[in-house]
Amino acid sequence: MAGTIEALVPGGEATPGPPLGPELGPTPVDVQAVVQEINDQTEAFDGTEVPVTITYEDDGSFEIDVGVPPTAALVKDEAGFDTGSGEPQKDFVADLSIDQVKQIAEQKLPDLLAYDLKGAAKEVVGTCTSLGVTIEGENPREFKERLDSGEYDDEFAEEVAA
Repeated sequence: MAGTIEALVPGGEATPGPPLGPELGPTPVDVQAVVQEINDQTEAFDGTEVPVTITYEDDGSFEIDVGVPPTAALVKDEAGFDTGSGEPQKDFVADLSIDQVKQIAEQKLPDLLAYDLKGAAKEVVGTCTSLGVTIEGENPREFKERLDSGEYDDEFAEEVAA
C-alpha cells in the first residue's frame, strides 16, 4: 500500500511531530530517517515554509521531493519582515540588495516560467513591487527598467557549468 504525503515544513527544522509525525506514523517508513532527510534537503531555506512530497513504498523505502517556497516568502525572509506594505507604491517596508535579488532568483529559477536568471530576477522584482520592497534603495519599477535596459546584464548573466 504505497502512498504519497504532502506537507509544508519549516526549512531545516522539521520534527517527528505535526505535521509529519501523524501522517508518517501509520506508514512503514522510519519517521526519524524521513525527518533527517527533509532537514538535510531543506537546510538552505532556514525556517521558511517549504513544500515537501514524500513518496513511500510498502518495504519502507521513500523518496522526498522538495519544492521551493513562494517568492514572497523568500523575499520576506531575505529582507527580514513579516507583512508587506498596505500601500506598496508609497510605503516601503524593506530594501534588498542586487545580490539578494540574484540569490532569490537562483533559488526560484527551476520553478518559474523564466528562461534565464535575468527573467527570474524580473519575476522577483515584480513580487517586490507588490510587497513594497525597494531594491538598492530605489522603487522596484525603476530597477526593472534599468534591468530591462541591460544595466545589470553582468550581474544576472547565466554562469556556464563546466
